[in-house]
Amino acid sequence: MTKFSPQPGIMEIDLYVGGKSALAGHAEVLKLSSNENPLGPPPSAIAAMQEAAPRAHLYPSTDHAALRHAIAEAHDLDPERIICGVGSDEVLQFVTQAYAGPGDEIIHTEHGFSMYPILTHMAGATPVRVPEKDRVVDVDAILAAVTERTRIVLLTNPGNPTGTRLSDAELTRLADGLPGDVILVIDSAYAEYAEGYDGGKSLAETRDNILMTRTFSKIYGLGGLRLGWGYGPRGMIEVMTRIRQPFNLSVLHLAAGEVAARDQDWVSHCAALNADQRARLTGALRQLGIACDDSDTNFVLARFADETQAIAADTALQSEGIIVRRVGGYGFPEGLRITVGDEAQTGRVIAALTRWREGMA
Repeated sequence: MTKFSPQPGIMEIDLYVGGKSALAGHAEVLKLSSNENPLGPPPSAIAAMQEAAPRAHLYPSTDHAALRHAIAEAHDLDPERIICGVGSDEVLQFVTQAYAGPGDEIIHTEHGFSMYPILTHMAGATPVRVPEKDRVVDVDAILAAVTERTRIVLLTNPGNPTGTRLSDAELTRLADGLPGDVILVIDSAYAEYAEGYDGGKSLAETRDNILMTRTFSKIYGLGGLRLGWGYGPRGMIEVMTRIRQPFNLSVLHLAAGEVAARDQDWVSHCAALNADQRARLTGALRQLGIACDDSDTNFVLARFADETQAIAADTALQSEGIIVRRVGGYGFPEGLRITVGDEAQTGRVIAALTRWREGMA
């Protein structure tokens, strides 16, 4: 008989299941299931990694100073209020681990990032799931769920897999309505795709209980490298830094991130391509009678009549070598999340769905 047991909450965690990346019988698969940048990393970041590779035998910087200053310059931030992690996921883990534990509650919305309940259980806290309204975060539902045990609210904005965004006014109303001892985490992984949105920067700069998280995985095309960061009050960042492993980022992380952060021409180029193809994909889906909301991200949530139809559409896409993401686990059994690709990739998806629709007639 085992004489030891895991910490509270760990056995409540369901193992994460990633999206498909291969299809039998298709040598060249079009993978549009993980919201990856179709253009990949900026060439400047690739060159920086190649230059840094011979230094891989050396331990990296522990303070991430050069990377934090590059991020600060790109976004007009205070570098002393930035913390870097292995993807923004690790930054989210820092804040949940540092500020919640057994007996505490962490609020997340019903269609929020699937890692939120996992991170909550890792901290030994209790996840509290609140409803959204028409696939948009419901501020009143969040505020109504706050209790004396609430320590953190985890909010994805823009949302995944919905693609919808809480307005600046509603985001401010949420921040104003929370007690001062409750931390609001604004997870803005897709902020660069949302025109006119600062990712929660203005709130994080002026409030003592707000943390903004960002990532290099999406528009910077560095998902395979795993690099993210957070921005908040100095006291919070100092606490989180105490539990950050000193060498959590490699020399390749630091080199690529520093160069990518300064390559804002690449960001603008990728955002423009995404906006064009997102509008094209959204329009085509609606013409085919497939419902979808306006998206502020690099994906579109296609909503079919029911789960059976969504599975049929997914099967048709896979038969043509295209992988998208079923999102039943996010509460949309009738949905398929489709990453926005480049012009040729988007055209391929539209053509495949058009053939599928025509075959139904």
